[in-house]
Amino acid sequence: MDKIGGFMQFSESLKKNHQFQFVYQNGKSQANKYLIMIIKENGTEKNRIGISVSKKVGNSVVRHHVKRLIRESYRLHESVFNSGLDIVIVARKTAAPAGYADIESALLHLARLHKIIKVYIYQD
Repeated sequence: MDKIGGFMQFSESLKKNHQFQFVYQNGKSQANKYLIMIIKENGTEKNRIGISVSKKVGNSVVRHHVKRLIRESYRLHESVFNSGLDIVIVARKTAAPAGYADIESALLHLARLHKIIKVYIYQD
């Protein structure tokens, strides 16, 4: 499905444990108050994103809520991310009470730190 159907247009999901482990072991990491982002080039045209929310964050309802906030933040901004990356986003304990704006801001902040946001040059 495309973006209209609710799924990500330019990205796929990391699903298997060995995919997450490869990014953890070989990727570059940046962190802020709410999230940790680990990236590794994957040699394809698409990004693959994996979201990890441990039991330390809260019960299953809280964990799923945080995961949905991260996924939606990424989905709405996926067109500004560079292509060809495996991205693992790990939620920290402080993400549990955070709202959408906080998570969105944290995600974009980490993307800027990793320098994986496309740069647009406007000419008049």
